[in-house]
Amino acid sequence: MDSKQSLPEDYDKPVAYDVDGRPLYAHPVLDKEQPDSNKPQAVHFMRPAEPGKQIISESVQKKHDQSSNEYPSLNLSEGEYVILSVSRHLIGLIAPLMLGVLLIILAVILFINATSVVGSFKYSNLPINPSLISTLSIIFIGLILLGMYVIYYVYLNNKFFLTNECVIQEIQLSVFSKFEQTVSLSNVEDASFSQTGIIQKIFNYGSIRLSTEGEETTYRFSYVSNPKQTIATLNNAIEDFKNGRAID
Repeated sequence: MDSKQSLPEDYDKPVAYDVDGRPLYAHPVLDKEQPDSNKPQAVHFMRPAEPGKQIISESVQKKHDQSSNEYPSLNLSEGEYVILSVSRHLIGLIAPLMLGVLLIILAVILFINATSVVGSFKYSNLPINPSLISTLSIIFIGLILLGMYVIYYVYLNNKFFLTNECVIQEIQLSVFSKFEQTVSLSNVEDASFSQTGIIQKIFNYGSIRLSTEGEETTYRFSYVSNPKQTIATLNNAIEDFKNGRAID
């Protein structure tokens, strides 16, 4: 129920008088124009039509120009520069490349012994000859080499960048599929790393993990060389950014 609707009609009249009939005091005057405190209130900020240009020091501009030249694929804003570039550890390529080499060795053996392979089918009615076996072996080797190159290209084009303003992750899914994730340093809530197993300890690689505020989105990057040092650099940059200090 509205408190103003329950007030008596003579609420504004004096409630006491002196011996001469003059009013002594009355109820507090209600401000009818006062907004309801329970209703949400909007605050509007005026944005200048022509904001002032950001002042960039000579050293920062030099870092920005150098980063733009070294990483032309990154969309760096004015005064933004790359602090850390992280690529995947080469150990992640060992298993697929070794498998490719093994298949190539088998194909070469088949190519060299094409005549013997044809001899094993002498009682078969299939039209097989040594030149066909050799041609198929060469085609197979070419496909394996192409597949190994694709794996190498996709693997190494997954990159992680730390700038003085944000974190950028380039994710290469295939030769023709790539996308980019960008997170401002002000939105990073937690940054950590993990190393699992003796192999990761020996070769000093692991995974890093970033979580953001609000949406609680998690970003992961695997096969990172020296993940402990990477996370230390990232946390220092986040702390400096949120406290308004210069980031080196």
